[in-house]
Amino acid sequence: MKNRRENFLISGIVLIVFGALFSLGVNIAMGGVVGLSGIICFVIGMSIQSNMGLSPQAVADWKPSMEMLPDAGRFMYRVDVTMDEPIKSTILCGPCGHLETVEGPRPDQYTCTSCNRLLWSDEEE
Repeated sequence: MKNRRENFLISGIVLIVFGALFSLGVNIAMGGVVGLSGIICFVIGMSIQSNMGLSPQAVADWKPSMEMLPDAGRFMYRVDVTMDEPIKSTILCGPCGHLETVEGPRPDQYTCTSCNRLLWSDEEE
């Protein structure tokens, strides 16, 4: 029963759509019953609390996977910045796959500490 909320929501949407289709093509009473059942399922799904969220500790410890990014004519990089305190930036260097965490927002310029490539500089952009 881990995804109970999501199951109710999906069932509710499907039943509402089928109810609308049945009321147009088959039987208005049958479409009304199916559509009303869909509304009830949707309301129940919205009232149930979701279990799919991450704990605050898991969100704080999240880091992107360390992998080399594809070569698309020039080297690539990836920057992820947290929105909540403490603000941290994770920078993934595409050519070498090095991942570094920097305190604060995205820096104005960054050179990879592993392969010594200048990944970006705001003067150039």
